[in-house]
Amino acid sequence: MKIEFDPVRDLLYLYFSESGAKAVETKIISPGIHADFSGDGKLMGIEIIDASEIIGRKIEFAFPETALLQRS
Repeated sequence: MKIEFDPVRDLLYLYFSESGAKAVETKIISPGIHADFSGDGKLMGIEIIDASEIIGRKIEFAFPETALLQRS
């Protein structure tokens, strides 16, 4: 896992896959929080916009059960 923070744009990105991999789908988890997925549905990363505002609050992620079932 790799974490990057851009203080100028106030963006936080959590990488769960190798650097340079391209996301096929991005889902909005909640306002300002986007999850990037690969073609086979694996979570590649999470982007947090306006991170300094969001990080101070409790962040919860909810994924549809179908996404969880596709892992097997």
